[in-house]
Formats: sequence, C-alpha cells, structure tokens
Amino acid sequence: MTRVVLFRMALVLTAFGLVVLVSLFAGARFGIVLSIGLGFGIVLEGLRFGFAGPWRMMILHREPAGILAQFLAIGLVACVAIPMLAFHPTELSGAQAPIGWAMIGGAFVFGAAMQIILGCGSGTLVNAGSGNPVSLVALPFFALGSFAGAYHIFWWTDLGSLPIMTLEGGAGLVGTLILLIIMAGIFLILGKKGSRSLPRRYIIAAIFIAVLAICNLLVSGQPWGVVYGLGLWAAKGAVVLGFDLSSSTYWAASSSVGRLNSSVLTDYTSLTNIGMLAGAFGVSVWRNRDLGHPVPSYPLSTWFVVIVAGLALGYASRLAFGCNVGAFFSGISTGSLHGWVWFIAAFMGAFLGIRIRFVVGLKPS
Repeated sequence: MTRVVLFRMALVLTAFGLVVLVSLFAGARFGIVLSIGLGFGIVLEGLRFGFAGPWRMMILHREPAGILAQFLAIGLVACVAIPMLAFHPTELSGAQAPIGWAMIGGAFVFGAAMQIILGCGSGTLVNAGSGNPVSLVALPFFALGSFAGAYHIFWWTDLGSLPIMTLEGGAGLVGTLILLIIMAGIFLILGKKGSRSLPRRYIIAAIFIAVLAICNLLVSGQPWGVVYGLGLWAAKGAVVLGFDLSSSTYWAASSSVGRLNSSVLTDYTSLTNIGMLAGAFGVSVWRNRDLGHPVPSYPLSTWFVVIVAGLALGYASRLAFGCNVGAFFSGISTGSLHGWVWFIAAFMGAFLGIRIRFVVGLKPS
C-alpha cells in the first residue's frame, strides 16, 4: 500500500474521529451537523463551487453558468424547505428577515467587500481552510466585524424597515420557482453566446449542496448559515478577555448569553463553519499533501485593504441579516423576500468591489 493511500486513509479516519468525538461529548445531532459542515467544505472546495467567483465571471466575462448553478441549488432546496416549513412551523425555522435601509446598505457593502478578497462567508471559510493567505488574514477580521455588527444592529435597524415578508406554502413555492426561472432567464440573456450551458461539475455540485442544505435544515431545525457563528467566536473571545457585553442589546439578550456560556460544539452554525474549514483543508491536503498557496508579495497597504474588507464583510453581513449563504441562498430557499433584495443589492456592490480590487493592486482573479 503506497504512502499516498495511507495518507488519504488517515485523513478519512481523522474526519470520522472528529465526528465521533463531537457526538460523544455534545450529542449525536451535533456530530451529524459537523459531518454536514464537512460535506459543505468538501463539495465547495472539491468541485470549485462558490458564490463570489461566479458573480465576478458574470460581471467581467458575461459567463452565467456559476450563477445559474446557484439558482438551481436554491430551487432544489426550496422544493423541500418551503413545504416543510409550512407543515412543521414550530420545529423548523426559515432564514427570514425584514427589508430595510440597513439591510440593503449592508448587502451592497458586503457585495463589494467579497469581491475584494474573492470570498463571501462560505468562500472565506473554504479558502482559509485550503490555505489561501488572503482569506487566512481576512477571516479573523470577518469574525470581529460580525461581532461588532451584531453589537450595533438595533441602532441600524431603527433607521427603518418593512415587516418580514415571506412566500409560504404551495403558492409560495410556485412563486419562488417562478422568480428563480425569471432571474435565470435574465442572466441567460445577458450572458455571452457559447457560455450558456451548465457544466456537469456545476450540476453535481448544486445537487450535493442542496442535499446538504436540506439535511442541515432537518437536523438542526434552521437553514444553513455562516455569519452568526463567526460573530459568536469573536464574542466568546471578548468575554474571555474581560469585555462587558451587557451594554449591547443583542449580546445581552438571554439567547445570546446562553450561547456565550455554552460550548461552540453545541452551536449549529459554529459546527458547520468548523466543518467547512476542515473539509476544505482535507480536500486541499488530499490533492497536494500540502496547502500549496504561496504568500503574495503585496505591499502593506494592500494587506491593510484586505483587513478592512474582512471587517466590512463581517459588519455588513450582520446588518444585512446574512451573507450569500444565510441571506441569499437560505433566504430565498425558505421563502423570504429579503433574500431577493439582498441579492440585487449585493450584486450591485460587486461591481464596485471588482473596481476597488483592481485599483488597490490585488490580482484580477
């Protein structure tokens, strides 16, 4: 048996061992959620499926395949999630949020920042897990920004917002699918000729992501999310350092205090985030046996821009009630209209982010 085979067997056994340990110390359900997170990381890194990259390809090269795959995955999840939410309203919850000034502005800023570092919430986790230096620098500041955004969120939401609006039940599912088809048609029309087909890799990835997202909803009772877990990590760090969070309406709430006092191994979003990091790391090592990402020779000013973009990603995503996963993917797939507004605002912000990336001297791709 070759060293490569033994090495890969060790990777698989390590992942299995992590799931078993979490199951033993926290409970079987939490072990399953960690395994779902590992699945997300493996699929996103292994099949090169993401959110920021396809948006950039559409904007720069009019290639819509990646975005169409995102719509396909969202539609598949919606076919299960929206009916399940209607039948089990007390056991399951959707990614529902109000449309407001802070949400729209936050989504726009997030869309710009994610193009600067070439990663949304899940993308930053996956890229960091695979050893990408830019994402490794941005990730801790993303967490700090998420913590700070939650700290101030009620001040921002007081600027004004509409009631939560959702598409529910059978009619809501039909409406969601119609909107997805219309939006897909728009991107097909805007895409250049010869680039409108959906590669098999994208179809497979969309199906896997949809299955994992449905499993996450059924096991944890909540949709796939990213941002809350990162903010929770930073909040726990602040508590350890002696910071008093009682002045924050958000972090002083009983639900937040309970999670601050509990292990991250009992927080569903934290577990899927950890799983994505570990899954992406495993895929990268499986392929190369090392992370293989040389540190770019950027000037200090460029690294400063990366840090600011990381902070902006975290802060803006809290104001926008999520990132590409929590707001766009899970919002639309569970019938929340704020997901559509988020997508439009963030996509507009992506144009600005691509321009900023070029101006500050980051690599174009």
